[in-house]
Amino acid sequence: MYLKSLELLQFKNHEKTKLEFSPQINCIVGLNGSGKTNILDGIHYLSLTKSAVQSSDSLNVQHEKDFFAIKGNFELSQKPLEVRCTVELGKKKLIYQNGKALDKTSEHVGLIPLVLIAPDDTDLIKGGSEGRRKFFDGLLSQLDRSYLDQLIRYHHFLKQRNALLKKFAETGRRDFTLLDGYDTELIELSIILSKRRNELLEEVAPLLQSHYADISQGQELVNIEYDTQAIQTDFEAYFKSQRKKDLITKNSNAGIHKDDFKFQIGEHPIRKIGSQGQQKSFIISLKLAQFKIFEKAKGEKPILLLDDIFDKLDDLRIAKMMELISHHTFGQIFLTDARPERSKKILSELDSEVFYFSLKAGKIEA
Repeated sequence: MYLKSLELLQFKNHEKTKLEFSPQINCIVGLNGSGKTNILDGIHYLSLTKSAVQSSDSLNVQHEKDFFAIKGNFELSQKPLEVRCTVELGKKKLIYQNGKALDKTSEHVGLIPLVLIAPDDTDLIKGGSEGRRKFFDGLLSQLDRSYLDQLIRYHHFLKQRNALLKKFAETGRRDFTLLDGYDTELIELSIILSKRRNELLEEVAPLLQSHYADISQGQELVNIEYDTQAIQTDFEAYFKSQRKKDLITKNSNAGIHKDDFKFQIGEHPIRKIGSQGQQKSFIISLKLAQFKIFEKAKGEKPILLLDDIFDKLDDLRIAKMMELISHHTFGQIFLTDARPERSKKILSELDSEVFYFSLKAGKIEA
C-alpha cells in the first residue's frame, strides 16, 4: 500500500499543490511556516477524515475561501483507490472513494492505516487524560469498525444524558425513566468498550517494552496501566451510585469518558520522573508498537508520517530510527525537515529511493 499522488486545493496555505511520490521515502523540506506539516496533514485527512492539528475542519479552509479539497491516489492491495475529501463552510464534510460519496465518514476510517510521529507527541505524557483516550480510541477505530460505531453511539448517549441533566436543573422537573434509559445504554457500552481497550493494551505492552529497550538502551521497565471502573464486576452499581453527584454537577461522572491510560516507568508515572529522553523514547516506542499492530491486523505496512523528527530527537534516537528505515522495517515514509542539508546527509546513507520536495510559502520550488 502506498500513496502515489496528492492534490491540495485551498487547504491551509496551499492554494493549489500537486505532488507525485515515491513508494519508499519522501522528504519535504522548507523553512518553518512553508507548509510542510500541512502536506502531512492532508495525508492524515485522507486516512482518518480529520486533521491531526485542528479540531475544526473550517479552520483548514484557506483564508477568504469557502472550501478546501484534498485528493489522493493510492495503490491498495494492488488495486487503484482514489480518495477525495471536501469541506465547504457551513456544509457537511464529504469523503469519496473512487468517485462515490460515503454516507458516513466513519465508513472510511481504517481503510488506509497511518501512523504519525509529531513534535508535540510528548503531550500524550504531559497533557490530560482526554488526549490519551483519543490516541487509543483512534488506534482502535482504525483496527475495528464495530469499536468506532460503538464509540460514536456512546458519545451520542453521553451528550443526550448530559443535556437531560442540565434540563433537570433548569426546569426543576425530572424524568428518571428517560434517564434510566440513557444509563442502560452507557453502562452496556462502557463495559464493551473498556474490555476492548484492555485487550488492546495487552497487545501493546510487550511491543512497547521491546521497542523502548531497543531505542533507549536502558534497563527501565515501561508499561501502561488502564485506569477504569468499567471492567469491574460492580460497575453498574458504581455508575448508579454517581447519580446524586450527576444531578448536582449536571454532568455524567461515570463511564469510559472518565478513563485514563497511565504511562509508567518502573513503578512511577513517567510524566513525573522521566527525563526528556526517556519520555521521547516512550512515545516513539508507543508509535512503533502502533505501527506493528496495524501491520499485523491489516497485512500491509501503514503509511508513516515523521514530522520534524530530526529537530526533536538526539543523535542516538535518530540513528535508531534510520537503522529501522534502512532495514526496510517501514513501508512508505513521509518526513519533513527545515534543514535540507541535514536530511540529505542522513538519508543519503540509506539504501532506499528518496524523493525531495522543496517548499516555500505553500508552493513547490523547482
